[in-house]
Amino acid sequence: MNNMILTTASFTFALCGTASGNGLTPEAINGAQLSTIPIAKPAEQISRPDPAIVLLQVLLDRAGSSPGVIDGFYGENVSKALAGFEAIRGLPVDGKPDPEVITQLPLGEPAIQPYVISRDDGEKLVKRIPEDYAEQAEMEHLGFTSVAERLSERFHMDLDLLKALNPASRFSVGETISVTIPSPEKEGEVKRIEARRRGGQVLAFAEDGSILAVYPATIGSDETPSPSGKSKVKGVARMPSYVYNPKLNFQQGNNKKVLKLPAGPNNPVGTVWIDLSQPTYGIHGTPEPSLIDKAGSHGCIRLTNWDAEELAAMVKPGVAVEFTD
Repeated sequence: MNNMILTTASFTFALCGTASGNGLTPEAINGAQLSTIPIAKPAEQISRPDPAIVLLQVLLDRAGSSPGVIDGFYGENVSKALAGFEAIRGLPVDGKPDPEVITQLPLGEPAIQPYVISRDDGEKLVKRIPEDYAEQAEMEHLGFTSVAERLSERFHMDLDLLKALNPASRFSVGETISVTIPSPEKEGEVKRIEARRRGGQVLAFAEDGSILAVYPATIGSDETPSPSGKSKVKGVARMPSYVYNPKLNFQQGNNKKVLKLPAGPNNPVGTVWIDLSQPTYGIHGTPEPSLIDKAGSHGCIRLTNWDAEELAAMVKPGVAVEFTD
C-alpha cells in the first residue's frame, strides 16, 4: 500500500446546543438512566434510537471498549463492547449491563455537546462514490460525500443518528449541531493483538498482559476466511491507495485487470492499513462502518476507520497478531 498524508480538520465547540422534534434530544441522552436498559438484549429491535443506549455506547467508547458506530440500538456490538469493558476491568464477562458494570462506567462530561461546523469540514468532498472499482480508479480521491458523513465518522456516529439528532440541519458552515463526544484516541504501546473470529473482536494487549482496547471487527467470511495461527505487524500505511488484483483478491463486478484505487476514507481499506506478515492480509478501516461484523470481509480484519487509526498509532513492526476461534 502507498502511504499518503492524512490531514485533520480543526474543530471548536459552541456554547449552545440543538434539539430535535423526534424525542431524541441532547437533554434526553445526557439525562438518560442506564438502569432502564434491560439486562437481556431484547429479542426484537426497537425502531428508533434509544437515548440510554446512545449514552451507554459513548461511555463504552470512552472506556476503551469500542461499540463501533454509535447508533442508539441494542445490537450485538453493544453486547460485545460490554463484554470487552468487563474484561478490561477484570469483571465476570457476560456482556450484560448489570449494576456492577454500570457503576464502573466513566461518567463525566456530557455525552452530547454542541459543535460549530467549520469551513474545513466542507473541504475535499466528492459528489459520489461509484460501486464499480474501475470507476473508482479514475477518481483523484475517494473522499467523503458530504459534511454529515465526515462529521459522523469524526464523532464515531452512525450517519442516521447524526441526522436524527439534527433533523432541521443542512450541515452548512457556521451551523451549530449536536454530536456525540467519544474518547480521544487511546494512547499506549500494544505488544500483542488477538483477533477472535467467532466473537468478531480484536483485543489489544499491553506488555504486562492488560487489555488496552477492544474493537468490534469483521474477520474474514465463509467464502474468504481469515488465516489461522500467528502473524506479525510489518508496518502501517496511513491513507493508503488500494491495489485490486482479481487473481490475488476477489472478483469485483466485471473487472478482470489490476486497478489502483486512490486514497480516502471511502477507499475499500479505509484510512489506514496495518500490514501483516502473511501476504495480502492486514488490519484496516472501512468505507462502511455500520457494517462492521455484519458483513464479511475478504479475509482481512476490518475495523471502523477510527478504531483502525487508534490501533495503528499504538503498534510497531514486530507486534504479534494471533487469529483464534
